[in-house]
Amino acid sequence: MLTMTDINTIKNLRNNHDKSINEIANTLDINWRTAKKYADNAILPGEKSTKKSGMMYDEEWGDIVSLWLEEDYRLPKKKRRTNKNYFKFLKELSFPGSYRTVCNYVQEWKSTHHNDIPAAGYERLEHPPAEAQLDFGTMEVEHEGSFKDVKALILSTPYSNSGFAVALPSENQECLLTGMKQIFTQMGCVPRKIRIDNMTTAVVKPKSKFEDPILTDEFQQFAIHYGFQVQVCNPASGHEKGSVENKVGYVRYNFFSETPIMKDFTSLNHELEKKMIEKRQEKHYEKKQTIESLWQEEKQVCLALPDEDYPVFKEVIVRANKLNEIKLDNALIHIHNSWRHGNLYAYLTWDKYRIATQNGEIIQEDFRPYLYRKRAIDWYTILKDWRQRLSKISYSRYWKYLPGRIQAYLGIDNLRLLYQRIDRLLDLLVTHTMIELNERFYELVTEENEESISDVNWQGYDALVKPRTNEVSV
Repeated sequence: MLTMTDINTIKNLRNNHDKSINEIANTLDINWRTAKKYADNAILPGEKSTKKSGMMYDEEWGDIVSLWLEEDYRLPKKKRRTNKNYFKFLKELSFPGSYRTVCNYVQEWKSTHHNDIPAAGYERLEHPPAEAQLDFGTMEVEHEGSFKDVKALILSTPYSNSGFAVALPSENQECLLTGMKQIFTQMGCVPRKIRIDNMTTAVVKPKSKFEDPILTDEFQQFAIHYGFQVQVCNPASGHEKGSVENKVGYVRYNFFSETPIMKDFTSLNHELEKKMIEKRQEKHYEKKQTIESLWQEEKQVCLALPDEDYPVFKEVIVRANKLNEIKLDNALIHIHNSWRHGNLYAYLTWDKYRIATQNGEIIQEDFRPYLYRKRAIDWYTILKDWRQRLSKISYSRYWKYLPGRIQAYLGIDNLRLLYQRIDRLLDLLVTHTMIELNERFYELVTEENEESISDVNWQGYDALVKPRTNEVSV
């Protein structure tokens, strides 16, 4: 195939130097037909289309594999078939080609259909004011000497990039609605639209290609009371609420990265609110204004809070077994003489439950079992590690979780004595918890005639002991 320079030379010899076709062919050492074609005919641009040939293109095999590829790209990656699977299935259909032929076709299909693959890219979504996105994130806190998971309910307004967050003990419907009420109170208004994923506490039937999602009656009633519209994301489409996904990451890595100490949910949420207010003093990542100024502008478009408070509770029927136990939050709760009452009514809020008989008599009321779920801190392993780094233990991320008396006991400069004290605690941790060692410190930890015990001023450390309590602050 001639280049444009060669074609221009042929045209120049023919038109400007009056050369014949044979002279041009001899001069450039090309076929006379080629010389004739470019010398006397117009050279016009045309669409270049190369038609593929071969069994994958001329027969039905390519269409079959294309169908399989289109189906698979609607599924999670771990559920998609491999090239070997395609080849195996084709062989069952009497495919005459080789495995390499199938691989080449699949590779070419993926390179030419990448725009059809959902995971390959997304359209930029427009976010008008007063539209919000909502999601849960799991975070870790330290509470009364143990680790526990809390659920951070986070709401983001993409227009201003403002964020609001509330920590809750669970993701159930009572916590979801209570958390939204608290967020609306923080905002001082209600967004006009809130986008959520297909959480079971709000969505009965997910959105499909042909049908709208079906919301739970409780969530729909809550939305009607506050006046906001609900937008449900398509299944497996987390990018549709990318703003709140980013906010969940921000909260996790800027507030919960070092496992904060939680006294109760009220104080934790107060600190969390302060953190989100500080974030709003920064400038928007695209707009040349602070997030706070954009939020105040957006707030004017939001809905006002309703005058009446919305009561969040759930009523379920439970029945005790022969051991007078009912099951609540996947835990068995003993209720005296509950078996003889038959069906019982459980009234559930986000933090408490109330059990009543069919006659309305309240027979038990307490905090919900999931408030007490926690994971013990592995102090034995931590102290063994500290024993190898005696001069650095006060810099450990776990140092602040030590109970008051134990922290004072280890807060000394004498490394030899510190090593002995850690050994002493390791021996006791085999049969006791760290909280027990702190509460029974003088009985279990200190030894008679330990000269160094007078080096520590114990006055005032009794106040640091974390007492056991059956109360859960809200």
